[in-house]
Amino acid sequence: MRIGELARRSGVSERSLRYYETQGLLRAERTPGGQRHYGEWAVDRVIRIQALYAAGLNSKKIAQLLPCMRDADGGPSEIATPRLVTELTAERERIDRMITDLIRSRDVLDEAITTASADPPASAMSRADTTRLHRGPA
Repeated sequence: MRIGELARRSGVSERSLRYYETQGLLRAERTPGGQRHYGEWAVDRVIRIQALYAAGLNSKKIAQLLPCMRDADGGPSEIATPRLVTELTAERERIDRMITDLIRSRDVLDEAITTASADPPASAMSRADTTRLHRGPA
């Protein structure tokens, strides 16, 4: 498939696909006219790359990881190393910490929303509101 079709099917811009190539994350065959041509496998590869970026990994780490991920037949790659497993475990722990922090932030926002949505008690009226009540409408 051509780059435009890969972009459409994966939901990623053509510019991003070209960037993935320069980073060694994706490769294309070239036609005699120089156009890129991708196999069906490229759609899954691009979706996987997007997921790894969303998880906070950089292109260098993704380039190390992609060859070690499960192959198309479902079997594990033979080139995964213990060091890579250690690094990926650390990345997963980082993501878990981020999730915990985000949940805590969401809880604080929920509390603020609940508090702000409740009718304020009369004692919470500002001095200007109280003065306006005593004077009447302006």
